[in-house]
Amino acid sequence: MLAPVALLLILVSTDGDQAASPIDETTQVHFASAKTDNPESSIHKASSEKRNAIIKSERTSLKRVAERGWINARGETPADELVTYALTLMGTPYKYGGTSDSGFDCSGFTSHVYQEFGVPVTRSSTTQSEDGRSVSRDEARPGDLVIFTGTNPQVREPGHVGIVISEPGDTISFVHSSSNGGVKISQVEGTGYDVRFLDVRRVL
Repeated sequence: MLAPVALLLILVSTDGDQAASPIDETTQVHFASAKTDNPESSIHKASSEKRNAIIKSERTSLKRVAERGWINARGETPADELVTYALTLMGTPYKYGGTSDSGFDCSGFTSHVYQEFGVPVTRSSTTQSEDGRSVSRDEARPGDLVIFTGTNPQVREPGHVGIVISEPGDTISFVHSSSNGGVKISQVEGTGYDVRFLDVRRVL
């Protein structure tokens, strides 16, 4: 019994002040839970409960952090973290109706990414085109939703969505789940997405 107890105490004590990524948080919560099955290890239970409370607090406050434009201990904004997470999903295949990393459609990808960070967005490209507030094309910044028509640009209705990864004033680049290649990066200007462009929505 002593070896697992000592190992757990070492792991908990070396966690540091740095906030974990959403994936790390899930792993750490499961690890802590797995180590507290012994009813005699009350100190482990207390440590686990404290860690879980901290994680819960960080997750529930993330939306407020985004709204106020705060920066975390690593010098990143919530939008930076959101974009970084979205880019880890590059190469995930396109799957109609998909909402998980086994496959996404366009709005399944965007809703998955935002929900990982506690940002409430709706599920379809049509309803996402009304989420948040509209901002001008020149103001598009990382973390914004970008809205396009479907493959027929003559039908001026929402049919495709992505997440902006470029800075204001730059050529708009975005990450999205495309039926042609799955999750990938594309740009607006100089491509077919230029004529399909409809709006930029600020949801963060």
